Amino acid sequence: MGSKMLIRLGYEFLFDVPSPVPMLLKLYLHPSQLSKVKKPEELKIEPETSVEEFVDDFGNRVGRLVLPTGRVRLWNETVVLDNSQPDLVNCNAQEIPVELLPVDVLPYLLSSRYCEVDRLSEIAWDLFDQTPTGWRRVQAVCDWVHDHVRFGYEYARSTKTAYEVYTERTGVCRDFAHLAVTLCRCLNIPARYAAGYLGDIGIPPQPDPMDFSSWFEVYLDHRWYTFDARHNVPRVGRILMVRGRDAVDTALTTSFQPINLVKFTVWTDEVSEV
Repeated sequence: MGSKMLIRLGYEFLFDVPSPVPMLLKLYLHPSQLSKVKKPEELKIEPETSVEEFVDDFGNRVGRLVLPTGRVRLWNETVVLDNSQPDLVNCNAQEIPVELLPVDVLPYLLSSRYCEVDRLSEIAWDLFDQTPTGWRRVQAVCDWVHDHVRFGYEYARSTKTAYEVYTERTGVCRDFAHLAVTLCRCLNIPARYAAGYLGDIGIPPQPDPMDFSSWFEVYLDHRWYTFDARHNVPRVGRILMVRGRDAVDTALTTSFQPINLVKFTVWTDEVSEV
């Protein structure tokens, strides 16, 4: 791979909608990624439906719409120019004392819907009190979660919390992220949940169907760094869509009445031209 690479990103959803359904979509690239875009995103819906866009409190782009009754197709595609570099590693990055953290970082030390700091705090200190602080402590958290939680789509459950991931020792990528986020917060290291595209670029092709991916970010040395407890290795081609305290803030689709998902496809491919 050269110093830059083009990546084609996209998705398609098919829904059966029994009656008009209000919906929120966070199916856009994060605003921090827009400088990479070489082919503009264009969210399309059949039948044609108007979408109101806004930015939420976490800086995510959101679409608000009403899905019409019947079969609805929703899709999007874009091309980005990525730097082709793996996630940044800085083994010397240090923790910032809580009293010196920026005010806007403090919420990422607290419990949230899927991240029960109060239930896991004692466990976290028992596991990691003797580990070096800073980057190496976060890496120790990733190592532990990666080694002790078994991945499998059959373990997915929309209500599963970090504490339940710890006790059940199974989950999907969001569960790995929730547990790692919570353990870091317990150790007074600000951590936030993130999700987006992560294809098989730079690694052997994977047998599992392509999906969106979840990871997390921690605040060290007055900046945010990316970690991934599921894969536990720096990856190439990670493209951010959403950030927040946990999956509540970053849900890619939220419907306010039941609908049936008929089809769901995601693609992330390196290409030679736009």
